[in-house]
Amino acid sequence: AGCGQVEELLIETPLVLSARGGVRVQVTVEGPDEAGRRVVGVYAQSEDTALEGEWIRHAAGVVAPVDVVVAEGGGLSVWPPAGAVAVDLGGFYPALAEVGLVYGPVFRGVRAAWRRGEELFAEVALPDDVSAGGFGLHPALLDAALHVIVGTGERRELPEVPFAWGRVSLHAVGASVARVRVTPSGAGEGVSLILADEVGGLIASVGSLVLRPLSAGVASARDGLFGVEWVPASLGGQPVGS
Repeated sequence: AGCGQVEELLIETPLVLSARGGVRVQVTVEGPDEAGRRVVGVYAQSEDTALEGEWIRHAAGVVAPVDVVVAEGGGLSVWPPAGAVAVDLGGFYPALAEVGLVYGPVFRGVRAAWRRGEELFAEVALPDDVSAGGFGLHPALLDAALHVIVGTGERRELPEVPFAWGRVSLHAVGASVARVRVTPSGAGEGVSLILADEVGGLIASVGSLVLRPLSAGVASARDGLFGVEWVPASLGGQPVGS
């Protein structure tokens, strides 16, 4: 659509998947305004619902032509950054699981982290058997870049998840490893992110990202998806174990 930047994207309603079945998803992109900006929406409905049934809007935003050039690599050519202190990642993902953020092996991508004042740095990577092909930026790699924000911050009763994105641009494709820099956003709320490759070349930039605690209702629904269910089985007409 000629728009290389997600100018803003607001997550209105998290999409909670049911234990069985699937959902239909559609993304709408409206015509451009005088500046080339386009309104977008992300909708979903249960696959059990008739197509003419209600679609729920989960996110809305604006995409636009790129109008900001970010400094190459965001100063990540020196690694680890000078003056940064290593963060102990012992128990990192188990601690996230305790607050409701349970990640499978593909999404456990944080390899190392450092802190320098209000800045956070991390090295994230995809597993060796996961290909970055097919994506501009693999979602597991991008998600791992956000884990350091939640996992090294103040412990909260409810997990924090992305709420509002601003000025998001992709500068290179096919990355399987990334250096991450997180700084307080110049907008006054949230953070800014830079993702760079192994030599400091820019991969992606996020001008601002605001996180919000996941509501108790959604968190409970998500937790309810996981459980152990024992179903009796029989062999030759006799219950197993008889």
